[in-house]
Amino acid sequence: MTTENDAHTAQPALEGRRAVVTGGTTGIGRAIAVLLASYGVRVFICGRDPRHLQDALERISEVGEGNGITVDLAVREDIDRVFSAADEYLGGIDIAVINAAVPAEALGETDEDDTRYQIDTDFTSYLITTQQAAKRMGSGSDIIIIGSMSAVSRKGGNSIYTAAKAGVQGFAQSLRQELAEQDIKVGLIEPGFTGADFQYPEFPPEKQREYINKDQMLRAEDIAVATHFMLTQPRRTAVSLMRVETRLEHP
Repeated sequence: MTTENDAHTAQPALEGRRAVVTGGTTGIGRAIAVLLASYGVRVFICGRDPRHLQDALERISEVGEGNGITVDLAVREDIDRVFSAADEYLGGIDIAVINAAVPAEALGETDEDDTRYQIDTDFTSYLITTQQAAKRMGSGSDIIIIGSMSAVSRKGGNSIYTAAKAGVQGFAQSLRQELAEQDIKVGLIEPGFTGADFQYPEFPPEKQREYINKDQMLRAEDIAVATHFMLTQPRRTAVSLMRVETRLEHP
């Protein structure tokens, strides 16, 4: 006779784990931080806006424990600040969610200074924050990298962002192999069209709500659920890539 235990695989508990979430003050990062906190993960977040940080920490405190600081991850010294503060608050890192990004558009429509800033944030900081997290991790740890379906669709009009996310895609695949023997898992989630302040001003809140209700836009919480799934698989499994898309295309 089949028992319930036979029907399920072992799922590691999240309670008591320690997570750093970059870009954890708004959008996808905030949703991930809140959901992890609700499962007993102590979270440390960072973002660029003090108001967003305060709002996110208030929400996290309603369901669990968290802290954070405001930084600009395009600045090398600010990356050091994040991890120094995380070390002090968490005492170690078991989970790193690498998520912080800024909008980036077509190469021909962007000046050189903005191009460098966008690449520093959307690509270079991904590598450096991942590197800093991995140095602090032991066996049984997880790195979740939030990429974008832009790496797959590669549509015109956002070539800088596409370049960064295509680079992140290759980085995640290679890094997974590099860290596998250390029992540090690396997963890449590539969200499709997702509601967040990232989409302003083209898609203001009321337009986002309209598209979400029509199944033409994802909620940030949908990506948080995907992250939770990656983190609760047995250590023998590596869910290395998840692409989360809307069921229907937006107009």
